[in-house]
Amino acid sequence: MTKRPLKPGSAIGILGSGQLGRMLAIAASSLGFRCQVFCPTTGPAFDICVGGMTAKYEDKAALAEFAKSVDVITYEFENIPVETVEYLSQFCTVYPKPNALKVSQDRLIEKNFLLDCGVDVARFYDVTSIENLNKGLYDFSGNGVLKTRRFGYDGKGQIMLLEKEPISPVEAMNELGNVPLILEELVAFEKEVSIIAIRGVNGDVFAFDIAENVHQNHILKTSTVPADIDDALNVKAKEIAHNIITRLDYVGAMGIEFFVVTKHGKQNLVVNEIAPRVHNSGHWTMDAATHSQFEQHIRAICGWPLANARRHSNVVMENLLGTDINDWQFYASQEDVHFHDYAKNDARPGRKMGHINKLSKWA
Repeated sequence: MTKRPLKPGSAIGILGSGQLGRMLAIAASSLGFRCQVFCPTTGPAFDICVGGMTAKYEDKAALAEFAKSVDVITYEFENIPVETVEYLSQFCTVYPKPNALKVSQDRLIEKNFLLDCGVDVARFYDVTSIENLNKGLYDFSGNGVLKTRRFGYDGKGQIMLLEKEPISPVEAMNELGNVPLILEELVAFEKEVSIIAIRGVNGDVFAFDIAENVHQNHILKTSTVPADIDDALNVKAKEIAHNIITRLDYVGAMGIEFFVVTKHGKQNLVVNEIAPRVHNSGHWTMDAATHSQFEQHIRAICGWPLANARRHSNVVMENLLGTDINDWQFYASQEDVHFHDYAKNDARPGRKMGHINKLSKWA
């Protein structure tokens, strides 16, 4: 097992080969670490890592070989099988720990965990039959969001159920594949915000400034920092993040998404979901803060002290989706714009191909 802290030159294993793994590897290399990636398919992280292994997450022989070749293991997304992380933990330290995946991979477990933390979430029903789906819709005045409990992201695995919409509850259940489902009440929110919190091995917690997010077709389009919320909500978001990340005995970076709602004339935060990894809405930290979310994550899992990562500029992060990336020359020519290309080959509609951070002076 790993001794703390890891010295520069140590090897970090990354599960997943997407853009988050790529940016983790870039941050790790600047601190002197050597990264290796493990993934069933090749992706942009392979371009940056010094080594890589292509095998299924269920391949125990390959997993054991990989774990024995690195000093610590992390992951770039939350849909890796929990069993994979638990198996790897026999040979090598893995951060975040498997319990974070268990909570975040199942929306029902996640909602109940958040309630136990004392935070507000949208009302929900565990959908086990058409009868209790109909009961939930009745309680929610005929409107709700029906979601798969597992493996949903960027709007996938969910259907809006509205009184005036033609799709029936039975059709929605069938369309989602008759898998375990959860019905969430529609939240009348004013805006969506998020926070990136990091917890170190020693329990220290750091939280970046809150981002205000805009989605298009369920995919994050922009994150603006600072968010247009009052100071009390800023403080509350950081308190909630500290509570969640500590209750999980978490190590690494976590993204927490909120709805801003007004209740009894006062603004409040409703937690939408947690992501046990570096997060898209934290990409602004790469250029507008003294240290990025990726460096903070690497520091945390390697037992280093967390940096006092101060924001030095206002910023708007914009995702480049699909063929947006073809305008790279335009983005690269703009003043105070930092351009990031994920080096993906196929620019499919809605696919995250890169992002830009447009900086402006502190207001």
